[in-house]
Amino acid sequence: MTGTPTVSDFYCHQALAGTVPIKKVRETDRVLAFHHTNPSYPVHIVVIPKEHVPSLSDLGSADEDLLHDVVAVVREVAAEVEKEHGSCSVTTNLGLYQESKHMHWHVTYRGESEAEIRGMYGHHDD
Repeated sequence: MTGTPTVSDFYCHQALAGTVPIKKVRETDRVLAFHHTNPSYPVHIVVIPKEHVPSLSDLGSADEDLLHDVVAVVREVAAEVEKEHGSCSVTTNLGLYQESKHMHWHVTYRGESEAEIRGMYGHHDD
């Protein structure tokens, strides 16, 4: 087999280690938010704890306070994206959906117009 070896924890091994350049959005003592290095959307921000946490369902040796800190930064970043673009999505992945085994949250604006969003999702509460 040739090519680049599989990295099971991109965030610890590359992003936090400084081996790939990242554009920071927000940083605290325990949390880092940065623009995705290979974005899938016009706005694609990743929020991670600075210490290794396997996933949302497996905090490993981390405490609940760290989860609270991460979600607080997710909320702040999501509010900024929503304010600027009118909408955003916030996701995290588990199990086989989680390519990098380090808890991370995606805050994205996919680029649809308001008409496209309303056409897709309705808005029955208007």
